Amino acid sequence: MGLEERARNGTGWDAIDVADEPQVHAGAEWRSELYRIACAQFQRTADVLDLEPEFRARLLEPRRSLTVNFPVRMDDDSVRNFTGYRVQHTLTMGPTKGGFRYAPGVSLGECAALAMWMTWKCALLGLPYGGAKGGVRCDPHELSVGELERITRRYAAELIPIIGPDRDIPAPDMGTGEREMAWFMDTYSQQVGHTVPEIVTGKPPVLGGTEARRPATGLGVVYAIEGALERLRWSIRDQRVAIQGFGNVGATAAEELHAIGAKIVAVSDVRGGITNPDGLDVRAVLAYKAENEYVEGFPGAEPVGRAAVLEVPCDILIPAALERQITAENASRLACRLIVEAANGPTTPEAEDILAERGIPIVPDVLANAGGVTVSYFEWVQDQQKYLWDVIEIQERLRRQMRTALTRVGDAAERQGVTWRTAALALAIERVAEAAKLRAIYP
Repeated sequence: MGLEERARNGTGWDAIDVADEPQVHAGAEWRSELYRIACAQFQRTADVLDLEPEFRARLLEPRRSLTVNFPVRMDDDSVRNFTGYRVQHTLTMGPTKGGFRYAPGVSLGECAALAMWMTWKCALLGLPYGGAKGGVRCDPHELSVGELERITRRYAAELIPIIGPDRDIPAPDMGTGEREMAWFMDTYSQQVGHTVPEIVTGKPPVLGGTEARRPATGLGVVYAIEGALERLRWSIRDQRVAIQGFGNVGATAAEELHAIGAKIVAVSDVRGGITNPDGLDVRAVLAYKAENEYVEGFPGAEPVGRAAVLEVPCDILIPAALERQITAENASRLACRLIVEAANGPTTPEAEDILAERGIPIVPDVLANAGGVTVSYFEWVQDQQKYLWDVIEIQERLRRQMRTALTRVGDAAERQGVTWRTAALALAIERVAEAAKLRAIYP
């Protein structure tokens, strides 16, 4: 007899024998396709490292997760319930760090995968953080500014028990930005009774943020490309580049690469893409998008689907949009020589195997898009010290840190005969495992 039938028959919960009911496997609550990919990458790297079973157990699953359901009064005076999440992958390295996003597909499993990747990203760049990620399941495009503010403030209030400037520091992600960080910071500050700018990063500069944060992830991608091309002994000039995703990250990367001599042959956004084998005028595309919101219809270019842009012939392919875009289904059709992952988790393990057989290297997400969290760290340090660094100094610090990490990854890949992803994850996992070993298990 199932639980629903027993309830209909008036059987009390104390009379239910749970032994005959299906049991949820440990960790199943955060299982998702994205989490499967993150775990597969971890296990592959753990095998290469011959990682001890203790540290496989301690590092594989998230340390802490919080799911919240909260009511919000909408503009029409109705009340809607929203579900939010915050996942902290490891508490070993220091406070946790990671963005929160607003999107219809936000789930516990998605946040668990992204939190794990954030741990490796921070460890690889030498940042004193564990990984975290969170978000609210909603479509921000269907919400008014007032509704978004009420959602943000209520979400922030719900997270008060587990966040803090030395506990967990959120940041912008998909569907959120400086505005949401200002609301979040103000809500936390109101709760504790004084202004706490270091509770979030990615804030408006006037509230303790930095102008360097907006382009940081895109600039980090460019610095990673420069370092990778030096190792491959390719010149940046006239390299043909295709970019899936023309938001802040993709647009910044396109503009900077175009400025240093690369040829941007295709870009796409949520509505579709455009391509021109002779190269796009990036500034004209940016101006057109600013006026029309999307790149679709840009004159002097041919239309291409937002997924088909991945298959445009190019030298460097930059997936800068969503997760799981390069799969076993389309990996054989990619016509590039190098992939640089500006998005989180854009390539599935099955696709990566196909690309490896084809000899197409990948600069992995945990390295390529680490510019955002690196500059977030600089902003956090600024706020802690109450001392402002200028934009040029921050960007130079970012360049040095990205190039140093890329050199370490490239050297490890050559030394161990593995892919850049495996090398990057190996360096990160070794660092976190060493910290976990030294801290031992309490009590």
